[in-house]
Amino acid sequence: MQIVKDQYFEGERPFYTCRDGLYLENVVIGPGESSIKEGANIEAVKCEFKGKYPFWECDNFTVRDCIFREGARAALWYTRGCKMYNTLVEAPKMFRRIEDVYLENVRIPNAQETFWDSKDIKLRGVYTADANYIFMHCENLDIDGYELHGNYSFQYVKNAVIRNANLQTKDAFWESENMTIYDSVINGEFLAWYSRNLRLVRCHIGGTQPLCYCENLVLEDCTFEPDADLAFEYSSVTARVNGHITSVKNPRSGRIEADSIGEIILDSNIKAPGNCEILTRNV
Repeated sequence: MQIVKDQYFEGERPFYTCRDGLYLENVVIGPGESSIKEGANIEAVKCEFKGKYPFWECDNFTVRDCIFREGARAALWYTRGCKMYNTLVEAPKMFRRIEDVYLENVRIPNAQETFWDSKDIKLRGVYTADANYIFMHCENLDIDGYELHGNYSFQYVKNAVIRNANLQTKDAFWESENMTIYDSVINGEFLAWYSRNLRLVRCHIGGTQPLCYCENLVLEDCTFEPDADLAFEYSSVTARVNGHITSVKNPRSGRIEADSIGEIILDSNIKAPGNCEILTRNV
């Protein structure tokens, strides 16, 4: 085990291929590239990363109480077995093609193009902003206590459970598969189009034209904002909604139940089988 404390490094690959154990504490990694590339069994505590690509092709490492400055862009790619706690990530394009990652109390205020083509991800108490296209093509997500600001999120995701989230995002969950979301706020236009096996439980939904072209969509005890109009077009859906839905348009099949619905649009463009049952409790 190599132990390094209270030092500054820059340039190319100062800790390249350290695979027998590396402990960094209060270390600054300055300008340069690939500082810890191809490493394994690493722990970084109270460190600051300013150079590009520090953790590429790394295995089994822990990052605690650290800062990734904007210059540390694309810091974690092609990694396996990452744990990150109490860390500020200012750098974009983080977490690409990774496996087995756990984040707790992590803030990513510049999360552009973050979490792409990755799997086996667990997040607890994570905040992301400016997060366009986050979680593109990811699999096996376990997320709790998450706040998201950014559009086109969770597209093409497979196998995910999300709890207690505040998701401010349009075009979310497009072509996703096997997702369940509990006790969350989801606000944004064109929610979950072309999704398969999406289940929403006690969620609050806002934004125009939500949940269209869905296959095997399930809503349990959800609520809708007034702007969530023209819902369920061409979807196969089983929905139990508490409160009012502004409008429902041409659902393909299933059952929709709500306290009230302002407008039900069934026109010549409806798709077969066109036999969705629509019920209102207060009429």
